[in-house]
Amino acid sequence: MINNVDIVADLSWGDTGKGKIVSHLAKKKEYDFVCRWAGGNNAGHTVFLSGKKYKTHIVPCGVFHGVKSIIGPGCVVDPESLNEEIEYLDRYGFDVSLIKVSPRAHIVTKEHIEEDKAELAEKLGTTSKGIAPCYRDKMARTGQLAKDVLPESLLWDEQLYGDILCEGAQGFYLDIDWGNYPYVTSSTTLPYGACSLGFPPQKIRHIWGICKAYDTRSGVDPLFPEKLLKDRVLSKLGTLGKEYGVTTGRRRACNWLNLDMMLDAARITGATHLVVNKCDILKDFGVFKLFHNGELMKFKTYDEFSSYISDQIADCGSLIKHVFMSGHSERI
Repeated sequence: MINNVDIVADLSWGDTGKGKIVSHLAKKKEYDFVCRWAGGNNAGHTVFLSGKKYKTHIVPCGVFHGVKSIIGPGCVVDPESLNEEIEYLDRYGFDVSLIKVSPRAHIVTKEHIEEDKAELAEKLGTTSKGIAPCYRDKMARTGQLAKDVLPESLLWDEQLYGDILCEGAQGFYLDIDWGNYPYVTSSTTLPYGACSLGFPPQKIRHIWGICKAYDTRSGVDPLFPEKLLKDRVLSKLGTLGKEYGVTTGRRRACNWLNLDMMLDAARITGATHLVVNKCDILKDFGVFKLFHNGELMKFKTYDEFSSYISDQIADCGSLIKHVFMSGHSERI
């Protein structure tokens, strides 16, 4: 029987530290499963354990803490990339037998990757991983299923029980429906997509919404024009925050936190908990700005900045009950 489901979802454009939050929650050993519900190896989650950095792209972060890690039916899987990731985790001593793939997940082929590189990468700033062509074939009912390609030992038996933690990929403003179309990902990033794993929405207990103390964006998007990469102050912030994509290595464009957009994302996702990551970076940078009601606001101190965010959350009518201003690489 399924008891409770908690979901970790991004409230901006990805790259907000969801992997850190999933790892922090999973290490408490309170969950029986950690599951991905959408996307593929276009995602990139970074986890620090005892100061050592690890990266995953498709495997959920539960594997770092001995928790069953499920790649769900809404995901798309590149078998070669998955095998490389499993070998990587195995080399570091993690129990890779915990990793299972839904038999209903779709397979990314070499043809998908080649098409992505040739037609989409430059135009839309994709990661060239074949994700969009794979989802297109899924919708056209011409795709390949994991059950027909992957070894049986790797397939999930589709059983869920106990307490479940769902690990989101990408970000709210990359969602196929809510993002700045067509500069979006090819799947749903909203937390309700996690129900495709096989549980009813009534089981959802907490939704952890994740953002950063400033905004970043990888890839092409008119909302993050190229001039941001050339802005002297924002470039220094990006350098201090080591803002480079986990999957592509591309430099991320930085901008000040858009509080209006973050609050909209929190409202639509139904976030109950908010984590604002990289507060340590902003503190060290010493410049505290955000956009609210269409205006750029500047604060004298970090305390004024963080208090303003908390006050606006309290007044916006969202479901958020707990706010964490986080500045640590391994914990909230």
